[in-house]
Amino acid sequence: MHDDHEAPRNGGRAARSGREETREERADRKWAELLQEVRVTQTGVQILFAFLLTVAFTPRFQDLGQVDRDIYVVTVLLGAAATGALIAPVSLHRIVTGRRLKPETVDWASRFTVAGLVLLLCTVASALLLILRVVVADATAFWLAVAALLWFVICWFVPAAWLFHRSRKER
Repeated sequence: MHDDHEAPRNGGRAARSGREETREERADRKWAELLQEVRVTQTGVQILFAFLLTVAFTPRFQDLGQVDRDIYVVTVLLGAAATGALIAPVSLHRIVTGRRLKPETVDWASRFTVAGLVLLLCTVASALLLILRVVVADATAFWLAVAALLWFVICWFVPAAWLFHRSRKER
């Protein structure tokens, strides 16, 4: 994982970002920040997943065609995968706590969180497709779901990619 506070070397001296912290202090700070982020996404994915699990037990579910049932199955599996990835940092931390692996734990937890966000994005898009197919024509539902997917990508990933690219150019 890229360390957001290490700067390039200038004339043999490391340029500082203004933060003096040890590797362990940095890991503790990053862990606290990551936990706050994961709490938000865990709540959202758990609510969405719980809702998805109840859909199969509604009277109208029997009226769905095979394509909609397939979309539902994919959506539930994506929701389960997102839930697993977003809860993984907690189990990882619990299992390795006390073994002096905090920096490595933060790296792995960050990877799981990003994977969980991508899976959550796919879950939301798939759920939207399923719901919109019930409400509007199939082609309209598809394009509305694609538009929502693009909006999420723009909100969740494009600014980060832009900032990352810009910071690399400045270094």
